[in-house]
Amino acid sequence: MERRAEQQWQAQERAHTDAIDHLTDAHLVRRRAGAGHPVEDFLFVYYRHRPGQMRRWHPGAGVKLLGDDPRGRGAWAFYSHDEEGVFLDVGAYLAKRGDTVRFVHDLLAATAARPPHLGCFGLHEWAMVYALRPGEQRHENWPLRLGQADTDAVTESLPIRCSHFDAYRFFTPAARPLNLLAPTRESQTDHEQPGCLHATMDLYKWATKLGPLVPGALLVDTFRLARSARELDMRASPYDLRELGFDPVRIETTEGRAIYVAAQRDLATRAEPIRRRLIEVCAAVL
Repeated sequence: MERRAEQQWQAQERAHTDAIDHLTDAHLVRRRAGAGHPVEDFLFVYYRHRPGQMRRWHPGAGVKLLGDDPRGRGAWAFYSHDEEGVFLDVGAYLAKRGDTVRFVHDLLAATAARPPHLGCFGLHEWAMVYALRPGEQRHENWPLRLGQADTDAVTESLPIRCSHFDAYRFFTPAARPLNLLAPTRESQTDHEQPGCLHATMDLYKWATKLGPLVPGALLVDTFRLARSARELDMRASPYDLRELGFDPVRIETTEGRAIYVAAQRDLATRAEPIRRRLIEVCAAVL
């Protein structure tokens, strides 16, 4: 087990909380004001991991934090302590959450083993508003760039290849038959692929599900990547978010689709080492 000096780990903890505060302050201000943001608040609302939980720094498995424990870390769930310091009790954690660790490992390993499929053009967001009547949209405060009729026409004109169940399940009933796949929760491990924006965003979700196994720096990396993916997700969506400073990626045009594919490829490249690190976290304790 790595023994980490008190001065070193406390500096890492401070750097972590500073980074999280920088990433979450604007969200907390909006929340107190009763306001919302369709891009920057999505990760907090959809994944339900609170900023206070994000601030709690973990060193990860196999690390003993030496010295006094003024924050009572030794009393945290799944932590233990001895005369030297505190550490994560991996055996206790796996006894409670081993099935989750195995699922995350197998899902991410299967995803990483596949080539990225690019060119879905973010049509899942279009399928979520397809053939809706006024008042039925998820983001009613933001207009559709092309209006409902032309949005529906674009959705019908391009092949929809969504492989991600948690995107597909929000398709409108009329849009589901347009998808070339019919992903289910049970087939998730068989379908997810590394080019998918939602699979990239979900790396943050899996980091939160793994909890104290994930070092704080890795959690921050997954969140930053997820926020970049969400920005592209909504810029390529049918919504007009220019008032918020997000220029659209016009996937209804040939040029816009090329821009989307390039950005999608960049995100897949950025996600690869982060996915690999999460797989290694799981494998190390399994």
